[in-house]
Amino acid sequence: MSSEFPPIEPAPAEAGSNAPPFLSVTELSQLLKRTVESNFDFVRVRAEISRPTRAASGHLYFTLKDERNTLDGVCWKTVAGSLGVQPEEGLEVIVTGKLTIYGGRSKYQIVVSTMEMAGEGAMLKQLEERRRRLAAEGLFDADRKRPLPGMPKVIGVVTSPTGAVIRDILHRLTDRFGVRVLLWGTLVQGQDAAGQVSRAIRGFDSMPEEGPLPRPDLLIVARGGGSLEDLWAFNEEEVVRAVADCRIPVISAIGHETDTTLIDFAADQRAPTPTAAAEMAVPVRAELLARTGEMETRLFRAVTQRLERATQTVRMAERGLLNPVEMVERRAQSVDLAAAGLDRGIDRRLSDAALRLSNSAARLRPPEARLAEVGASLASLGGRLSQVVDHQFSLRHAALDQASRLLDANSFERVLDRGFALVSAADGRPMKRSGEAGAGVDVTIRFADATRNARLDPDGPPETSGPETSNPAKSDPAKSNPAKPAKPKPATRKTSAGDQQDSLF
Repeated sequence: MSSEFPPIEPAPAEAGSNAPPFLSVTELSQLLKRTVESNFDFVRVRAEISRPTRAASGHLYFTLKDERNTLDGVCWKTVAGSLGVQPEEGLEVIVTGKLTIYGGRSKYQIVVSTMEMAGEGAMLKQLEERRRRLAAEGLFDADRKRPLPGMPKVIGVVTSPTGAVIRDILHRLTDRFGVRVLLWGTLVQGQDAAGQVSRAIRGFDSMPEEGPLPRPDLLIVARGGGSLEDLWAFNEEEVVRAVADCRIPVISAIGHETDTTLIDFAADQRAPTPTAAAEMAVPVRAELLARTGEMETRLFRAVTQRLERATQTVRMAERGLLNPVEMVERRAQSVDLAAAGLDRGIDRRLSDAALRLSNSAARLRPPEARLAEVGASLASLGGRLSQVVDHQFSLRHAALDQASRLLDANSFERVLDRGFALVSAADGRPMKRSGEAGAGVDVTIRFADATRNARLDPDGPPETSGPETSNPAKSDPAKSNPAKPAKPKPATRKTSAGDQQDSLF
């Protein structure tokens, strides 16, 4: 036991007791904790991570296991952020730390201070899993990649300021075409490298267009060759996301041609080496001048050939053209011929019009003759109308005479002439039945020639009941079957004395 921990004295036995001294649970836990921490204050353990958990406080909790046993592990918040490898399920790692005992549960655990990959195979496994996950998010899609500018004015470089990479890039840019270079120096290896690289990329991307420093037109993220562990910073998720989110085209130039990192998939263009990245960024000045001269020559040749063909075409067209004076004379002759034809046409049209007018005038008759014909027609129609009116008047007059004679023949005066009389009450109402006249009633009797007043005899025979009376033909054989006169409709007329009388019929 180490001398830095004071010994724990057991509690004394009770007086008069033969029992050995005893320890409390807390004392025993402290004793064990001191023993373990003093003997295992620095250990390196190789194991597979299981059930990694990050608490709300920022501490990391996980389990280290092998084929037979498990060991609880904890990484405090102050150390968790600087781990070279973040714990993931199934990842084989080598951790460094010290053993301690958690007395609350009587469990021993390791407090981790460092964590690294156990081998290249495990690192490749983690790399492949991360690649698949980021690819599923669309960070490596081809439609996200942008073309590189043909002639950038400012190039931003993210790399170590002291390495050979920046010197190679500057040397190659100077040889090809001089451009302005902005260097953002970062670590390219170690625990802090990923954070610095991601901040540099986002820093270049956030530069304003009109700031004190010009905004780069192109970014180069570069590093020299190395092992998988040396290049691991460029496989970190934060660096990959910074490259994918950058609005400036990015060229990745990490390691040698055979080295591949995750930012190669997210970048707009991958270069096998940093020197090749500089060659992709700008063209060779001499080659550009040569290409420009060649294009100038080709353009001059094309313009010259076009002018020659145009000149030849004009000359060929010139041969087919007439002398301008001759062309004017031909046109003048054509105008004269057209004018002569126009005069003849006008004369012919006028002659035709005069002939049509003469023919129309010949077909016209004098108005006096037309008026005489119309007058004769009207006179004839008037005579015929007069004859028709006279005929219709004669017919209507004969019919009226016939109706008048018929009316006179059927009037009640003619009936009275035949021996009938009209008996009326005092009020002028005709009396048609004997029952309408009581005894002593004054009546008026109208004959054919005069009218008499009379009073019915009160001592006469009694009135007969019933609507029917005795038939005079039966009592008087001499007057059997007399001819019945036609019964006319009642008619009203005024006598000469002004009294209203009714017809018997």
